[in-house]
Amino acid sequence: MEPSGPPPASTIPANANIVSFPRAPTQVAFERAELMRILDVYGRMVAAGQWRDYAMDFGKEAASFAAFKRSAERPQARIEKRPALRNKQGMWALYGEAGQVLKRGHDLAGVLSVIERRLMKIVEG
Repeated sequence: MEPSGPPPASTIPANANIVSFPRAPTQVAFERAELMRILDVYGRMVAAGQWRDYAMDFGKEAASFAAFKRSAERPQARIEKRPALRNKQGMWALYGEAGQVLKRGHDLAGVLSVIERRLMKIVEG
């Protein structure tokens, strides 16, 4: 009876193709298009005089972009990407200054629409 399992290393030919599978990412990050969309909104808010500084954080479970009126304060808005929630309530979330959830969604544009509406009110008024 033959033993089950992979063959010993000595029996694998030297010219054999070894397939390696990619590991899960060690941290969550924004894709280029996502970051460009976020920075576009940030730039318009800076031009309107609402924001002056930002910070980004990349962790194992989430990536976040925080926008500040002044750097010593809490962020006025925080955009978070949490891929683990992709199939549930959506991986994008917008948090307000007090930490309350302002909007959740499956696409970034829908979440950023809250900030864009606020920007339109500032520009008009």
